[in-house]
Amino acid sequence: MENFIYDIPTRILFGMNQVENLGKETKKHATRILLLYGKNSIKKNGLYDRVIDQLNKENIYFVELSGVDPNPRIETVRKGAELCKKENLELILAVGGGSTIDCAKGIAVQAKYSGDVWNDLYMDKKFNLITDTLSIASVLTLAATGSEMNGNSVISNMEENLKQGINSYLLRPKFSILDPTYTMTVNQYQTAAGIVDIMSHIFEQYFSADNKAYLQSRLMEGMLKTIIHFGPIAYKDPNNYEARANIMWTSSLALNGLPSLGKKSTDWVSHQMEHELSAKYDITHGVGLGILTPHWMNYVLDSSNIHRFVDYGKNVWNINEGDNWNIAKEAILKTREFFTSLNIPEHLSQVGIDNSKFEEMAKIVTRRGKIGAMKQLDYNDILEIYKISL
Repeated sequence: MENFIYDIPTRILFGMNQVENLGKETKKHATRILLLYGKNSIKKNGLYDRVIDQLNKENIYFVELSGVDPNPRIETVRKGAELCKKENLELILAVGGGSTIDCAKGIAVQAKYSGDVWNDLYMDKKFNLITDTLSIASVLTLAATGSEMNGNSVISNMEENLKQGINSYLLRPKFSILDPTYTMTVNQYQTAAGIVDIMSHIFEQYFSADNKAYLQSRLMEGMLKTIIHFGPIAYKDPNNYEARANIMWTSSLALNGLPSLGKKSTDWVSHQMEHELSAKYDITHGVGLGILTPHWMNYVLDSSNIHRFVDYGKNVWNINEGDNWNIAKEAILKTREFFTSLNIPEHLSQVGIDNSKFEEMAKIVTRRGKIGAMKQLDYNDILEIYKISL
């Protein structure tokens, strides 16, 4: 196991009616805030009114910015940053899913940064330039990205057809409110996409060729089994609190840094490939991951990493018959069948994507060289995975 430092500063308020603590929690950090949210869902389910009531009770001044897109745009980041500067705001309260929280993080950086965050940070990856940000907090309404408990932000630039991410310890929210009841109004499509996204986050950290960090692997297998058990329950019965609660907490744990501690490497090829799909075609992130991931699994499986697939098959899917190759192949098939049970497509052509941009996307994915920890992949490898996913 490798050395590590574990420090998660985000305060989590989990469970029913935790939004009643929003005003007091916010006031610990700020009295002037930007209230950021998506379209109309939080107004339909009553969350908007509860948030406003809490802010008013504590005399917290707020400016609203709505309309955050599912793949949040750099234009919204810039607009929000200008609002924060103009109104001298101290904290951004994101009410929504991962897209809203990711957008809040971009705003938090741009509001304190003299240059352009898109070119310097999202594109050039000069994360050392992130030295000061506005504070961030969140009220989560969709279990998927884990952004409520990490320092990651992924933003799209639709003019350039690019989707890029940044990471900084300074971007971890001060606090996040996780009430599973607010995910009960999420439709089946988005529920399924969220389930796949959570599993993919775990896969990216679980699948590496090294055979160390035993404890981390077992933790991640437990998370995967939890999602596999409760995912279909929430999909069929959206009001099942126990299912929604387990999915929501697993989502946060999956990407708060804990699973990969002590591991030598993590992968993230499927995510980098999917970001290009989202950037070019604006598809739902979890759907893109659901299409790509099993194809990636089949492509990278070889004798150097089969032990990880065997562990996955035995410990997650309870496959114990056959030789190692049969177990590995069966585990990949089980993964695809699980995604299919949630109506996730198997091929890119099913969501209207052709091969016209594959070469361009493969070049962008590998622009800094080979990628991947499970298996090092170059331009030709990425291009082939896109092709077999078609």
